[in-house]
Amino acid sequence: MVSMQDNVITSESRLTFMEASSIIVGHGVGSGILAVPFLASRNRWQDFLWIVLAAYLINLVLHFMIAELSYNNNGAQFIKCFEKELFTGKLKTLATWVAFGFLGFSVLVNVSGFIAGAAAVFSAWFALPSTLGMLLYYVLAASVVYAGMKFVGICEKIAVCSMVGVIGVLFAATLLSDTSPLPAEMIAGSNMLALYSMAAFSLSAVMSVPQVVKGLNGSRRQIRGSIALGTGINAALILLITFMTLLGAGENITENGALVDLSFHLGGWVSIVGYLFSLLALSTSFWANTLNLRDIIHEQTKWKKQACWLISTLPCLFIALLGIQSFVGFTRLAGVVQILTGVGIIIAYNRSRKRTGQSPICGRLGTLPLQLLVIAGSLLSSIGSLLDVK
Repeated sequence: MVSMQDNVITSESRLTFMEASSIIVGHGVGSGILAVPFLASRNRWQDFLWIVLAAYLINLVLHFMIAELSYNNNGAQFIKCFEKELFTGKLKTLATWVAFGFLGFSVLVNVSGFIAGAAAVFSAWFALPSTLGMLLYYVLAASVVYAGMKFVGICEKIAVCSMVGVIGVLFAATLLSDTSPLPAEMIAGSNMLALYSMAAFSLSAVMSVPQVVKGLNGSRRQIRGSIALGTGINAALILLITFMTLLGAGENITENGALVDLSFHLGGWVSIVGYLFSLLALSTSFWANTLNLRDIIHEQTKWKKQACWLISTLPCLFIALLGIQSFVGFTRLAGVVQILTGVGIIIAYNRSRKRTGQSPICGRLGTLPLQLLVIAGSLLSSIGSLLDVK
């Protein structure tokens, strides 16, 4: 058994509770939240409530398990945890580098999508050429990560507060306008699984959890609280955005995104607000993902963090500039990587829990039945992402 005093967690900087919570929010919030209203419109509103609640609870347990896995390995990121807890035998080194390659590629592809999305916003809002928009956004967003974890935490906190304010304005405007009845008809049972998949995806901030563990210097109470609050804020944003879209757009909800549908109902000014929200959401995800990848590269290579920062951000710009993205194909590839990572996390957590003989963060929430529940939730989410919505 390893005593809790044996854990030595070092970090480049100290995060406040709200900064740590905001990193969780920033990683999770994004395009997925804006896609939930369409799927909710294909289900009964009562079913939407319990599906989001189920997704929140399962994701909360998963994030606690990740936090404890990282905590047991002195605040390590996924790949280092896999190397210590999951991979064994002669192929350990090869398996570690293969996992590192797949996970790194998945993050690079996702972040290149954020750059392309931000350039599209700049193009629509300010009529900037796409290439100039990508370069401008990269310089602005990547410089935040270059400044380090503390500055990322501060910017995440400011961005999260701004997003909450933006959604508050839109929600109030929706209630003051003509509203439509909430959906009350079940169209197909498969739609519930598709909705669960998107809700779970929108609440996921798994790669940012080790940042929280390190930034809070291993304070178990604050780690649990920041994860619960961060995922809770994301769940609240999902509920607010979905209900205001259902009330505002009614039967006219499309797959174009919640803010696009609302702009048709409330007027063109919503487009401006939508541009602001989109830039904030893309930026918080950019910061969280590239900060995580920077630290993963640093842990595996021991290179200077400035070099790791460059490797974790510059290829994303090149991918975006080359325009080689097939968003559907890359999203599915990223989804497969996340599934394998999720299952690997639970297996690694199981071994880590047995090795230490204690559970300082999860307690009873980390027992085998709940480990299996989290794996089942991950598999259901994966199946739901492949289903056609009726």
